[in-house]
Amino acid sequence: MFDVVVIGCGPGGYAAAIRAAQLGGKVAVVEAGDIGGTCVNRGCIPSKVWLRAAYTLKMIKNANEFGIDASVNQIDYSAIIERKNGIAAEIRMGMEALLEANGIELICGRGMLQSARKVGVGNKTVGAEKIILATGSSLDIPDIKDLRNAILTTDQILDMTSVPKSVLVWGEAGALDIEMASLLNILGSKVYIATRYPRILPKEDHDTSQRLAQAFREQGIQVITRSTLESVARSQQIFKAVMSGRKEHVLEIERIVIAARKPNISGLGLKQAGIRINENGSLWIGEQLQTSEPGIYAIGDITGGWMNSHMASAMGVTAAENAMGQTKHFTSELVPRGMWTSPQVGSVGLTEEEAEKKGFEVEVGDFPYAINGLAMGYDEVDGAVKIVSEAETKEILGIHIVGANATELVGEAVMALQLECTVDELAHTMRVHPTFSEALMDAGRDAAGWALYLPPKR
Repeated sequence: MFDVVVIGCGPGGYAAAIRAAQLGGKVAVVEAGDIGGTCVNRGCIPSKVWLRAAYTLKMIKNANEFGIDASVNQIDYSAIIERKNGIAAEIRMGMEALLEANGIELICGRGMLQSARKVGVGNKTVGAEKIILATGSSLDIPDIKDLRNAILTTDQILDMTSVPKSVLVWGEAGALDIEMASLLNILGSKVYIATRYPRILPKEDHDTSQRLAQAFREQGIQVITRSTLESVARSQQIFKAVMSGRKEHVLEIERIVIAARKPNISGLGLKQAGIRINENGSLWIGEQLQTSEPGIYAIGDITGGWMNSHMASAMGVTAAENAMGQTKHFTSELVPRGMWTSPQVGSVGLTEEEAEKKGFEVEVGDFPYAINGLAMGYDEVDGAVKIVSEAETKEILGIHIVGANATELVGEAVMALQLECTVDELAHTMRVHPTFSEALMDAGRDAAGWALYLPPKR
């Protein structure tokens, strides 16, 4: 009998298993595939290797801005694949070693709930005082005729040895969609992004969406909003995609990129265990991450939401602590979002629209990268930092960054929200000069009403 059995060894399950072991628990983790899950093997880590290669290519092409005459002779895609596979393998080895060092038993196979206290793995039954479900997500391909013949999934992109001349990125136009669009555009594809929503990044702040959309348009990416993919048909070596909406679009492209994901809930024995499933296919959880069945917790992509690995890891820590007898709440409002597009996106907390809907009297501070000294020197002037705050208390409600290093700067934003920082406190902090982080301080000063490097507000 184990104190805790974790089903799934992606970033969430891995963190949960180690934290439970640190608290003195006898722990087992069940994994049907490679440990590390989507993040290490087909998601976060491999995609960042590809996006770094694309960024390097972009820098070389723009080297003349710095007086450097450079050219690109060829792109060795097999070398990129080899690098991303090697890094993933190295991370898996490290994970295995840490599981062993923490006394965690790794059980290979597909786990299924037999009851609230038993997990079946093949012909074996594993007993557990508490169970944590961390089975992640998988690709969600729409049921459109001939789409599967045209599709280019995120998994396939990460193993491609050539780049299609043209692609349609179809879906929500969320983080995964826009990252793939940015990657393929830099590598030479003609990219169209189409979504049924009125803008890309529909869950992010409207200014974030507008800033990235403008940068994309300048890079040659065509964005089509309020549009639905109706049909796909092969025409010789290309596909014709018919988009309906305010205006019909017929696109001739080589491939259609689908990045949407759905929670992995099938084959887990959820119904016989009495676990409540939401209408969207995710698992219902309470503030302590317990499912509707006492003693069974759920974390990460299986619970829906933003579906990112750092959220899964943080949830894993909370679920493990609660499984070991504590009563911790998971603060979903502090989950940051990061996108390694060009320019990058980083955000945390409420958007301006969300804050207004919640009844806050909102004040906004905004500082453009175009007048940040380092951004100018580095030729990275696209973007801005936006701060959403409460007018009376000056408490920061959300921070939204578009621009270079946004995925790093958002960590500082998370800390500001976690410590309930006010715009006045942020405005009176100090940063090294010149750095991109100065834009956070300057946006705080703008929100506080005394921006030093912007024209006076009228």
